[in-house]
Amino acid sequence: MLVPATEMLKKAKAGHYAVGQFNINNLEWTKAILLTAQELNSPVILGVSEGAGKYMGGYDVVVGMVNGLIKDQNITVPVALHLDHGSYEHCYKCMEAGFSSVMFDGSHYPIDENVEKTKELVAAAHDKGISIEAEVGSIGGEEDGVVGMGECADPDECKQIADLGVDFLAAGIGNIHGKYPANWKGLSFETLDAVQQKTGEMPLVLHGGTGIPADMIKKAITLGVAKINVNTECQLSFAAATRKYIEAGKDLEGKGFDPRKLLAPGFEAIKATVKEKMELFGSVGKA
Repeated sequence: MLVPATEMLKKAKAGHYAVGQFNINNLEWTKAILLTAQELNSPVILGVSEGAGKYMGGYDVVVGMVNGLIKDQNITVPVALHLDHGSYEHCYKCMEAGFSSVMFDGSHYPIDENVEKTKELVAAAHDKGISIEAEVGSIGGEEDGVVGMGECADPDECKQIADLGVDFLAAGIGNIHGKYPANWKGLSFETLDAVQQKTGEMPLVLHGGTGIPADMIKKAITLGVAKINVNTECQLSFAAATRKYIEAGKDLEGKGFDPRKLLAPGFEAIKATVKEKMELFGSVGKA
């Protein structure tokens, strides 16, 4: 049974750990993440970007696959299925399809329009028992065509959006999607601290979790971050394991070309990456 992310994140914030949002791209990804969460007894959030939703064949396909895996693999830990960086239209599509959580990314709108659209979506989501995340200040890098430079959020704007009743909030604190460049200045803990002081109990979200040093992750958790998004890191470990298998010529041995064999090293690599992150975030045993 899919659950909204609200309770697991409130618990995480109160307990000073974070729940990982791991983005899914196909069946291997989803199964690897769910099995690891179950093995480690950790709550988990499965993130789906609009691009990944389209790639997997549509939101109904994603919901069917995730629900089927939860049932057939006997997954008993709390699982939220979350739209990542959703547009206004796609938030509604995911609510209809059966997602248990959505993120409305209105960060590129003027603050008044972001407030207006967020307010409407909060009412629609809560009417269906779905949790909702909002964003203030853009997260750097590119995500489905939206390019941001990693501007830091305005704490007052964060409070304005938090007061609309969103369940958790993504505030830009100098974090970016994808690999971090060599000249990255690091996270702005001053911004994070100021945001937390304005938003109080609200669980905060750290996007672009790939490549942020462990000590910064731990410090961010002490300052109210309760959800950390990971995507690129799983993609890199999957690609590296698959490359190694093919470069070793394993796909040419016997039935090594069978996708079940070809994708197995990548599947195991995702599991290892997710385990490492759950241990770092402190969510192991918290289900």
